[in-house]
This record gives sequence, C-alpha cells and structure tokens, in this order.
Amino acid sequence: MERKTAIVTGANSGMGLVAATALAKKRIHVIMASRSKERGKEALLKVMDKSQSEHVDLMQCDLGSLASIRSFAANVKEKYKCLDILINNAGVVSLKRELTTDLFESQIGINHLGHFLLTNLILPELRNSEDARVINISSGAHKWGRIHFRDPHLSENYNVVKGYGQSKLANVLFTKALAEKVSSEFIAVNAVHPGAVATNLGIDRTSGFGKTVTNWLAPWFKSPEQGAETAVYLALDPEIKGVTGGYFYNKKPASISKKASDRKLAETLWIWSEREVGITSLS
Repeated sequence: MERKTAIVTGANSGMGLVAATALAKKRIHVIMASRSKERGKEALLKVMDKSQSEHVDLMQCDLGSLASIRSFAANVKEKYKCLDILINNAGVVSLKRELTTDLFESQIGINHLGHFLLTNLILPELRNSEDARVINISSGAHKWGRIHFRDPHLSENYNVVKGYGQSKLANVLFTKALAEKVSSEFIAVNAVHPGAVATNLGIDRTSGFGKTVTNWLAPWFKSPEQGAETAVYLALDPEIKGVTGGYFYNKKPASISKKASDRKLAETLWIWSEREVGITSLS
C-alpha cells in the first residue's frame, strides 16, 4: 500500500510531537515543520525512535514569517506531489503584545494567518489525494473571541485573552470557510478543541517566563498525548471520511459559538486574510 504523507506544524514539542509520532507509527510519511532547527532535530530523533520509522522528515518553518512559510511550501512542493494530511497545530499565547516578522500581532499572525497561507499554498498537493484531511487546532477560547477588524493587530487595549480568543475564533471560521470552498473535492476540513493541555503554550520562548505556573497547573491539565487524540482521530479514522466543516472535542462533534457559525463573518475574515498574506484566491 502506498504510504500517505502528512505535515504537522509545531511538531517539535507538545501535541505536535505526539501527533507526528502517532502518524509515523501508522506507516505515514511525516513532515515535521519546526521553527527551531535545534529543537526540531531533537524532536526528529524522538519521533523516529518512538515510531521505529525512518519515514520522517524535518523542515524549518516559522509560522510568524510569510517568507519562511513560502519557502517551506516551495520545498514541500519540490519533494512531494501529493499530501494527505495537514495538522495545523503550531500556536502561541502572548502574555504581552508581540509582533511577527510581518508586523502582525503574534497570536492572529501565527495561530491563524500563518496557517491560512500555508494551507492555501499546498492546496494543489492536497487535491492530489483521494482522502485529504486538514485539521486546525482551535480551542474553546473561540467562544469568547471576536474578530476586531478595526484593529485586528490589537495596537490599542491589548490583552492576552482578547488576542487569543480572536485567533481561536479565526481558526474555526477558517475551517468553516475552507470546508465550504472545497466541498466538491476530496478534502475534509475540521477543527479541534483539544481541551486544557499541559504544553509549552504561553511560555515565553526567550525568557521562559510562565513555565513555573504551567508546571504547577500540569496535574489538572490533559497530557499532550490526551490533547492530540482527537486530531489524530480526525487524521486517520476511516469512519469519518468525508466529514467536513466540523468542530470536535474528545473525538465527538461539539457546539460552537454563534459567531463561529456566521458564514458572512467567515467570508469577511477570508477576504481580510487574503489581503494580509498577499494572496488573491484559492491556489
């Protein structure tokens, strides 16, 4: 049987590392997208060891840089003509306002816009699969989120809750819009609420600020293995082939906010996102 190919973003730690390992164990060729080369190399060895598979590649991709995303997509296209699974897992929680390379507020920039561009760039390769699956990691935080079109990068009155909620609502709206746009094709698009998971999310990448609090709360959180279960289920389970436009929690469909169900809002966000990342239509 021909080996499927998957991309997992943020694959060097947490749920991304777990998902990459789980897919590799199922005879899937896994492309681990990692911002850090050093941490990526360490993660690659872990995945290969735990999965006992050599069909694992590491490619650098910084979701906070449009140039890096374009370079990553070009490298993928050069090596692979068909992609079967895309798990848009990478994400950040920014306790203070930070900007990406392209001057986007980091949470909307990385959690949404980076994955929006990546997904659009590799759509041709996903279209070559007979059962392509795109899984976007969102959160229950989408329920308090709103899209601040007048100030989407939160230059005024920034707070982490406002920014994170906006980015997670964007994940669900993107899922809904993309699922509708490719509804006539063999591409299923779904979003996941992984639950409260003990990962490095929310820890400052440079200073390590926030690690003590995260470690203290860990006993009350899901493990990365538990958090990744639903994403892996959506990527692999044959029973949900063709199920698209959903939002899942603990492997079951879950309710979403009224805003997340708003088709007009989803389309408005899509048009805004195209403008921000510099594309004009589906690839």
